[in-house]
Amino acid sequence: MNSLTGTGHLVRLALRRERAIAPWWILLIVTMALTMVAYINRNMGTYELKLAYIDIIRSNAFLQGLGGGFAEPRLEVLATWRSGGFLYVVSAFAAVMSVVRHTRGEEDAGRSELVRSAVVSRHAQLTAAMLVAVGNSLLGGLVTAVALIGIGLEPIGSLAYGAAVTVAGWVFAGIAAVAAQLARDARTATAIGLSLLAISFVMRYAGDASAQYWLKYLSPIGWSHLVQAYQDERWWMLGVSILAGAVLSAVAYQLLGHRDLGAGLLPERLGRATAPELRGPISLAWRLHRGLLVKWTAGIAFFAAAAAGLSPLGRDLLSRPSIVVDNIRNTLGVQPADAMLGAYSWYMILILAYAIALYPVLMTLRLRSEETSGRAEAVQATAVTRLRWAAGHLVVTGVGTTALMVVAGLVFGTLYSVLVGDLTTDMPRFLAGALGGVPAAWCVGAVCLLAYAMLPRASAAISWTVWILTAALGQVAGPLYGQWGGSPLEPFHYIPNPFATAPMDTRPILALLAVTAVLLGGGLLALRRRDFR
Repeated sequence: MNSLTGTGHLVRLALRRERAIAPWWILLIVTMALTMVAYINRNMGTYELKLAYIDIIRSNAFLQGLGGGFAEPRLEVLATWRSGGFLYVVSAFAAVMSVVRHTRGEEDAGRSELVRSAVVSRHAQLTAAMLVAVGNSLLGGLVTAVALIGIGLEPIGSLAYGAAVTVAGWVFAGIAAVAAQLARDARTATAIGLSLLAISFVMRYAGDASAQYWLKYLSPIGWSHLVQAYQDERWWMLGVSILAGAVLSAVAYQLLGHRDLGAGLLPERLGRATAPELRGPISLAWRLHRGLLVKWTAGIAFFAAAAAGLSPLGRDLLSRPSIVVDNIRNTLGVQPADAMLGAYSWYMILILAYAIALYPVLMTLRLRSEETSGRAEAVQATAVTRLRWAAGHLVVTGVGTTALMVVAGLVFGTLYSVLVGDLTTDMPRFLAGALGGVPAAWCVGAVCLLAYAMLPRASAAISWTVWILTAALGQVAGPLYGQWGGSPLEPFHYIPNPFATAPMDTRPILALLAVTAVLLGGGLLALRRRDFR
């Protein structure tokens, strides 16, 4: 038996599992690329408008760092400048999740031990995971390039852009492979991979925002930016990413030979012998969720502060008449010019609210994770009933979602008031507006709970679809495809705008709370009546 025996069978097994996941990642990448081209065409149709946009970018370090590189007043350059920073991250994120899922995730589930009992080599599972992740990244980049060529963009630049998307996934597939050997479980391996992705993005962003471009050469995400598609096409930067991915893969294979199945190379942290604070299902749920909530709180506070820091720039942009400004005014229901800045800043709060709506989705999926791991069954072997167990998680999820909205409103409102507003009037309005988004976020989580209770095997796919559709149909993503004001099919459409001139109507909030209560009740009833799987 050689070192790759059984790899083909495991590749086919992994592809069978990926068929419900990988196409959505590829579709997301291609859609983002095409959407940005359409957005630039729609809102910056002339050379003068593109040039004015370039001047705005170059005058603000935050915007300069957002897209990365040097923007030019050309359609293809502006479109890739707007989307490239996100496409590279999405490709890398998908690669990390895929490799961890088919390596450390399989070991956690006990399937690796079953597979190893057949005629399968030690390296076959890691090789299969890497081949699938590399193939997905290649397909995502290739389809993106073909789609851009198909709408008339320059072929050479499109191929370079697609290749940059591909190699971002390859590098982080290697990083995830190493993380899977170091960590003892899939959660830790994922945390390592995504933490390095975040560090890589921050380094790239800092390099572009501060003009310290040497930082980009230290960032794997920065390497994809340095390809400079549609400009001078620095093909040699692709070789840097490919070489780094190959070295990381070789390191992963070496580490694999120095650990036992189910074990990691990093030492485990010993826990306490007793836990007197675990007095019931709510305290148990808090113990499980508090780490993630702390990370979310820090992230929301950071992005809220960054968004509020754009308020002076927003004031300058909104003082210039344009179609975009008129659309924002009509969408948010604000007509007086002096209220326009506050209304536009409320748009920033909406962006944070859509992001926070992902938190209850993830917390609901945690219920499924607890069920499949057997931990939920062990808890319910005690005096804790199934409804109490689920209710404990829901209480912590609801409180955590509210806390995140409060953090978003307080941080954004306070900094906005200090920079361009009035602390006594603006900050309370932003806080009240953020709290108004809580019922909408709860409603998204309630839909996910109902999906988990009725269709547990499909709950992950349904939950992600619900959040993606909520964001895609909303008031933030809608303008990208000409749908100003969003769609009435998503719950954030009904939350009140504290800066609107019309009086605030509380009936939509009460209706959202009623719908959420019905969904939660139906979900808990369905969960009580079905068997655990």
